[in-house]
Amino acid sequence: MLRVNEIFKSIQGESTYAGCICGIIRLSGCNLRCAYCDTRYAYDEYFPCTVEDICAQMEQYKTRVLLLTGGEPLLQEECYGLMERLYRSGHTVLLETNGSLDIARVPGGVIRILDLKCPASGESHQICWENLEKLLPSDEVKFVISDQADLEWATRTVERYQLGNICRVLFSPVFDQIEPSVLADWIIENNLPVRLQLQMHKLIWGKEERGR
Repeated sequence: MLRVNEIFKSIQGESTYAGCICGIIRLSGCNLRCAYCDTRYAYDEYFPCTVEDICAQMEQYKTRVLLLTGGEPLLQEECYGLMERLYRSGHTVLLETNGSLDIARVPGGVIRILDLKCPASGESHQICWENLEKLLPSDEVKFVISDQADLEWATRTVERYQLGNICRVLFSPVFDQIEPSVLADWIIENNLPVRLQLQMHKLIWGKEERGR
């Protein structure tokens, strides 16, 4: 049984798939406590659900794109079988993971969105740097940026590991903490090989809306 926080159908708000209709599975439990976390309710709120029941719900949604997020999905052993089942059923499967756990066991074909924690998160010391050696062109790396120091750190990290030559890289502002225009101007001025990402679901429904 998986510990599930919520299952819903919405518009994917982040990643390069932002704007697509998406079936979203949010698992409960996280090993990090980021300062800006916007899903604290997923730390310990859950209901038990089988892989079969989750797959049946996704089929009812009739969406091509599916997202497995959290919390931190990789904390639950059964998440690997769930991803395999969803991918083999013909879906585009996205995994959003906090970057602290090894991604090697994620089934082939699943798009891994690796959230590299910047210093202001309070959790950058938890990064599993070996994951960067396992990235594929289909994967994505996300930096959630709180301030200028985060911005400079993320830029150095992209350059040091040449992430722009490996996969898609996203810079996202912490909602209500750093203006998107500041981030956009920085990307332009430094000619960074990244994409600006705004949390589309919050712009549409507001930052407090759950199940969106």
